[in-house]
Amino acid sequence: MAKEELLELDGIVDEVLPDSRYRVTLDNGVVVGAYASGRMRKNHIRILAGDRVTLELSVYDLTKGRINFRHKDERAGGGGGGAGGNRNAAAQRRR
Repeated sequence: MAKEELLELDGIVDEVLPDSRYRVTLDNGVVVGAYASGRMRKNHIRILAGDRVTLELSVYDLTKGRINFRHKDERAGGGGGGAGGNRNAAAQRRR
């Protein structure tokens, strides 16, 4: 028996819930519960409210999904403080 097909849809994270879960509104207006995929947890990819994400939904349960991808450039609010993504900037200046 082949693995079932998964629906791939885009949405926006509305709320970060306890236990690493998220409430996501899909582009078609449906609200689903979702969790981050193992690859995203392994690589410490942070998901915040307002992030645009891609989910996989099972055809058997359309109320739960798995977040596979966070779109970087479409974050509501944009910008960010800090060292501009260069974590080693202070170490390089000391040398």
